Amino acid sequence: MLLLATALVVLVLDHVFNLQSNATFLAFRASTKPLEVKTHAGDWKPVTELSIAELDRALTKRVETPGAVWKSLTVRRQAETSTQNLAQAFLSAKVSVIELSPQHYTFATSFKDKFALTTAKEQLETEDATFAITANFREPNGKPLGLVVHEGREVNRTFPAWTGYFFVKSGKPYFGPKSLFEETPGTLEEASQGYPSVMKNHTVFSYVDLAPTKHFDGNKITYRSLAGMRRDGTLVFIVSGDGGAMNVTEVASLAQKLNVQHATMLDGGRALQYSLRLAGQTHHFTAFNTTMDFDSPTFDAERSPIFLVAKPRTAP
Repeated sequence: MLLLATALVVLVLDHVFNLQSNATFLAFRASTKPLEVKTHAGDWKPVTELSIAELDRALTKRVETPGAVWKSLTVRRQAETSTQNLAQAFLSAKVSVIELSPQHYTFATSFKDKFALTTAKEQLETEDATFAITANFREPNGKPLGLVVHEGREVNRTFPAWTGYFFVKSGKPYFGPKSLFEETPGTLEEASQGYPSVMKNHTVFSYVDLAPTKHFDGNKITYRSLAGMRRDGTLVFIVSGDGGAMNVTEVASLAQKLNVQHATMLDGGRALQYSLRLAGQTHHFTAFNTTMDFDSPTFDAERSPIFLVAKPRTAP
């Protein structure tokens, strides 16, 4: 009975706090070793040394439907401590790559009345969407930090220091830096600010490598969320899965090798959550507790005010 009760407690804690993922994250968050990808041949290679062809073969296709595909990478860092060895012996780390075509999906900001804090799962269900992911960073009081435009109306003001944008102009969705937002013509219909922008015209901005700690925590190994677009308009999300913590250089390198043209970071860390529903399969990822409220800020639920959602296009 004691063993059964212990197992039940562990299952509940894993469900609430994503224990398995966070055990790997905590074991490797101070690591100085590079992120490695398990190749199709079964060996391990640092992300920065991986060829485009090797990355393509390393991706495992989870689900594919017209206009959408969900793939995953198995990743690791070389273990240097007994804790890290133990974590890798029982747990594996993943990075998800989600690709969505604007020909099949519409994209918009999603939020509750008065920016009440919510979850990706809730917004997925409320919007009857295919995909929902954390968007804006938020202030300590829970309000979104940065521009939010919905259905052509500005509902939250611009935050001048934020350099990355999601936006829809004249029906076409984009991700990229402020300059792309300003120079793209068309009627603004949806928008959300992110931080930092990392890429324009297939080139990673120099500050990602040269000054990652000057204005953002780029060197920090944590849960990451990069959103970008290819030249053909396909939107690409490269996001941490269970245990798949990265720094900004690593996730930007993956984006570059995946032929992303423009990209920005979305809110990550313990705030990262996304929900995906494809071909009858539903997948929810939360970096931390999103369901239970506690008095302690250390354990309290991590919810966000703004999400981005993708919904299937309806026939005209």
